[in-house]
Amino acid sequence: MKIQLPDKVHKIIETLTMAGYEAYAVGGCIRDSILGRIPNDWDITTSAKPEETKRLFARTIDTGIKHGTVTVMMDKESFEVTTYRIDGEYEDKRHPREVTFTVSLEEDLKRRDFTINAMAYNEETGLVDIFGGIQDIEKGVIRCVGDARERFTEDALRMLRAVRFSAQLGYQITEDTKDAIRKLAPNLNMISAERIQTELVKLVVSDHPDYLRMAYEVGITRQILPEFDLCMETLQNNPHHCYSVGEHILHAMEAVEPDKTLRLGMLFHDIGKPQTQTTDEKGITHNRGHADTGARMTMQILRRLKFDNETIDKVTRIVKYHDQKVGTTPAGVRRAVSRMGEDIFRMLFAVKRADIIAQSDYLRQEKFADLEYIQQLYEDICRRQDCMSLKDLAITGSDLIALGMPPGKEMGRLLRELLDIVLDEPQRNTREELFRICRERHSLTS
Repeated sequence: MKIQLPDKVHKIIETLTMAGYEAYAVGGCIRDSILGRIPNDWDITTSAKPEETKRLFARTIDTGIKHGTVTVMMDKESFEVTTYRIDGEYEDKRHPREVTFTVSLEEDLKRRDFTINAMAYNEETGLVDIFGGIQDIEKGVIRCVGDARERFTEDALRMLRAVRFSAQLGYQITEDTKDAIRKLAPNLNMISAERIQTELVKLVVSDHPDYLRMAYEVGITRQILPEFDLCMETLQNNPHHCYSVGEHILHAMEAVEPDKTLRLGMLFHDIGKPQTQTTDEKGITHNRGHADTGARMTMQILRRLKFDNETIDKVTRIVKYHDQKVGTTPAGVRRAVSRMGEDIFRMLFAVKRADIIAQSDYLRQEKFADLEYIQQLYEDICRRQDCMSLKDLAITGSDLIALGMPPGKEMGRLLRELLDIVLDEPQRNTREELFRICRERHSLTS
């Protein structure tokens, strides 16, 4: 099997080889190349020790000397070059306490997580596949290198990575690997929130976000997202629904494009349903107030997982507004945009469409028709460039200061009052009309 190495990777390997060392491209870049994907980065493993690697290249960075890693700079590109190593005891379920350098490529590959990530390649030797990575790619399976319990005991994050790789590639996890995850999933509590977040996002934006179901089945979400477990266990007896809350969430995630904010919005849009579910005298379940409850829960969960503030804000607003009715008049649409923020309102068409797709067939066509009508109203409003927010008002705070109003809460109230007027009557959003209202209602002079 021939793999086309980038010129700079070839040059690094050639430089190390010419100096008498072994060197290979290794890991995910080989897997992706075999699958016909473009690797995000290229890692190189070598028998050269870090100080020997550093002597061979003009520009290097000591990114992980303790663990054998040197970053080699080629023009403005960086490549991690790591010495063959054997990992010592893992003290925190994530990092080895110490590493021992070795001259054996096989020993180095033994310490890696999954067979599909434990292949190496250079142009002289060709593909080195000691643990059956090619065979597992052909079978479409995720399998640990060696004993699964050992690999997961070394690094607990590998359990979540197994599900993430299965979701990205559409592969199944072998039964022995799943059994090991079931036994060791509680060790994920020792992994940092930032690491959990990174893997969760990669899973959620993958081609198979519904593989989060597998994370539930093997006990991973019970450790990292217990709120989702409760959703999976909450049934819905309602004509609008045909799935449990959790299954509805999984189908809704599949129905939006793989955008981080949208997928997270669908993951959490009904997270508040178990806490708000009631059953009426006919046995029909209801979830009044679930959006507000869910928005509060979403903010807490995203903070717990150390998401950035922008993501927290947008996803929380999607959850808060996903179920709100939008008035079927131009004024109703303008008010909804003003209330939700235009960025979220635009996303809500995809959110509501996915929500409907993941429901039962009950009134489905009517729901789609209503949504399309509101979208048409919104597009007409955008074409007319109607005012929908304070920034669209024809006058600003500076104009009010020029009229003699001091900055402060009163100014903010006046601007919101003006906005309220033009949301109903957009034709009044002119400087002359708004100045007239200010003079008339607030005794301001021009």
